[in-house]
Amino acid sequence: MAHFDPQKLTIRFISPANPNEPIQGRKYTLTHSDQTGQLFLDIGPNYNYEAINPQMRDEVIAEWQKNESYRLIGKVYVDGNENSVDAAGKRYEIFKRELGTALQAILFGDRSFFSNYPELLDAPILIYFESRFPNFNQLFYYGTPKQYLSQLQLGV
Repeated sequence: MAHFDPQKLTIRFISPANPNEPIQGRKYTLTHSDQTGQLFLDIGPNYNYEAINPQMRDEVIAEWQKNESYRLIGKVYVDGNENSVDAAGKRYEIFKRELGTALQAILFGDRSFFSNYPELLDAPILIYFESRFPNFNQLFYYGTPKQYLSQLQLGV
């Protein structure tokens, strides 16, 4: 897994979202630059589709949802614009390898939010790997925000 570098993360809040609210429907759009390694995190009431490269489709999106309790539900598009199972398989492996770093970036970028809602630190993180190929169309449990933030040795 790549190492997360907080210096390479740019964070933008899209109104009415701010570091303190809302919880329900709070959405994250994480994109990156292959050239610079810079990560871009948008936090708002909607996904930032303008930031998503339609040719690459290598973003990570996630949002807070509540049934009985809150959970962070995310999605990656395994196929991108690939039409072959081999190419999708390579993207699947890359997403699996890099998703921990992406989650660190999202959670680090919104770390002050958890100071206001510490109960969310123990919420489950579920990520859909969306694909038209059944082998890659899966749902994975990725732990809790507390696990990722503690890896960064941060006080929240």
